[in-house]
Amino acid sequence: MSKALTVEETIYQWFDHFHKYPEVSWKEFETTKKIASILDELQISYRLLGDIPGLIAEIGTGEEIVAVRADIDALWQEVDGKWQANHSCGHDANMTMVLGALLLLKDRPLQHRVRFIFQPAEELGNGACAAFDRGAVDGVTHLFGVHLRPIEELPLGKVSPAIHHGAAYFLEGTTQGIDAHGARPHQGKNAIDVIVAVQQMLHSIHLSPFEPHSAKLTKIIADGGSTNIIPGNASFSMDIRAQHNQQLELLRSKIEFGLTSIQQQFEIDMTWNWVDFTPGAEVSPIAANMAKAAIIETLGEEHLADEITTPGSDDFHFYTVKKPELKAAMIGIGANLTPGLHHPKMTFDRSALMDAAKVLACVLEKKPE
Repeated sequence: MSKALTVEETIYQWFDHFHKYPEVSWKEFETTKKIASILDELQISYRLLGDIPGLIAEIGTGEEIVAVRADIDALWQEVDGKWQANHSCGHDANMTMVLGALLLLKDRPLQHRVRFIFQPAEELGNGACAAFDRGAVDGVTHLFGVHLRPIEELPLGKVSPAIHHGAAYFLEGTTQGIDAHGARPHQGKNAIDVIVAVQQMLHSIHLSPFEPHSAKLTKIIADGGSTNIIPGNASFSMDIRAQHNQQLELLRSKIEFGLTSIQQQFEIDMTWNWVDFTPGAEVSPIAANMAKAAIIETLGEEHLADEITTPGSDDFHFYTVKKPELKAAMIGIGANLTPGLHHPKMTFDRSALMDAAKVLACVLEKKPE
């Protein structure tokens, strides 16, 4: 008879499996099956999200529901010259930490329900919305997330009670003018002049310097096909970021006004679309304090780090956009992660998995504040 695995050995075994078999956004079907098989072994009830990958498990009884979300998708990137799915953002760790918390909690008496959300497609920024639409946080009052942090933010042994992600908009646009011969610029409407005006407009937007923000062109294509043809048409894209959602919306409104003014100034047709949006964190002080207390109780005050502010983004924060009364915070885990998130050779000290599972179990077990 083989020896029963310890909790730590079980967690490492789960991580090894998820790391070995990554799946990209909206393709996480085998990952979902593996999580379901683990829950079956633990005799934990769950429901699939239906027409998309992912599932939701729940333990405990009572009216109040505290939830934790784990993202389950991997990136598609080049590793050693080969394109492949790769867990370089650490979602294999996130799944493992949340399952570890479930393993620690499943036999404890609970005064409320604890929900475990295994969500697809975080990397595409729309998995949280899909999970929300399928009832992921119905009835939930407190929601926690968890994510490994790069070593420059948190070293191994340090845990942050909240990550303050930034907000981002992405825009794609075209301008339609009139081509002209290089010797007769007066007969055309030069797309390059328009793009230069757009660039100058972005640089003339002034918001409070105390609020981090940026707006920049990230693509410009304008080509008349010959050096003596002035192009009338161009395409462009923008990356717009701010630390807080209100500041991002102000940036968007100023850019809308600026683009409309430029279109009128040059008497050309211009179209633009806001193609994607990722909200900034709306961290609940109540949820962050719950996480802080759990870190101190589980690991000791010497392991508590400050809350983290990062320009990166995460679709976790769509849950609070769609349900503003939700008390939410994402816990940051120090794991000596190098060279960085999304690097194809990202590595970390997996001893952090057990500490994170303990912290999550502690915060989820506490009666909601």
